Amino acid sequence: MADVALNAEYLAASRAESRRYLWSRIGVYGFLAIFALIYLLPLFVVVANSFRSLPEITHNGLIGLPHDLTLRAWPQAWSKFCVSGACAGIQRNFYNSLMMTIPATVISTLLGALNGYVLSKWRFRGSELLFVCITLGVFMPGQIALMPWAFILGRLHLSNTIYGLILVHVAQGLSFTTLFCRNYYVNIPDDLIKAARIDGAGFWRIFFKIVLPLSPPILIVTVIWQFTGIWNEYLFGVVFTSGPQQPVTAALVALSTNQMNARAYDVASAAVLIGALPPLLIYFFGGRYFVRGLTQGAVK
Repeated sequence: MADVALNAEYLAASRAESRRYLWSRIGVYGFLAIFALIYLLPLFVVVANSFRSLPEITHNGLIGLPHDLTLRAWPQAWSKFCVSGACAGIQRNFYNSLMMTIPATVISTLLGALNGYVLSKWRFRGSELLFVCITLGVFMPGQIALMPWAFILGRLHLSNTIYGLILVHVAQGLSFTTLFCRNYYVNIPDDLIKAARIDGAGFWRIFFKIVLPLSPPILIVTVIWQFTGIWNEYLFGVVFTSGPQQPVTAALVALSTNQMNARAYDVASAAVLIGALPPLLIYFFGGRYFVRGLTQGAVK
């Protein structure tokens, strides 16, 4: 009888604990779902309005599902709408962002890999202090560099050019790429580097034949980080360029502020989605590698 009573008490306690666990999970997921809906609401509004006509948006409001799907806003946003005084859409600014982002990403990633290799495997007196100075750039806001960069670009005759923005983003991104690569290369065994040096391999041969082949996880991390950061950056683009030389982020702001009459919410929404496609695609196809690279030593 005592065993039966203990079993019944144990089963009752187990059921009560299961109910408490179930309700706690429901509360957690419900809480997260509410915040996810709040976070996704602006994206829903932009996507829906890009497929709605302007009269429908004006009549029914910004929030709503499209009654009649239309793609009219997309070609207008790409090649016809007036942006910064030119009625050629955002295609020119889109190409400016590509010409700025791709070389800046590649150059900053390669330089960061080289810096990380030197600071982790070819240490010298003062290398730790140099690493600290480089990584200070991670914590410095871009606004404090506006005046120095304006002076440098002016002296180099690179003001209002894509090449000037490439230089700015390469220099500004070196702190992150060096931090990522150095912390990753620290995990490469020093004995492997010493064995290569004993076999007669020099600085560059070790870098290209040993270090870089071991680097795809962290290089993917830095490429995704740099590409999304440079593409989405607005401050340098709007300060150091104007008119046809501006990247797509600056053009999107100009598109939303230069309308004298009724705002073309449909065209603006389509333009925003066009401008957001490259970083979204980069993260969609490389997101799992991004997380994997971070967990393999990119940030400690």
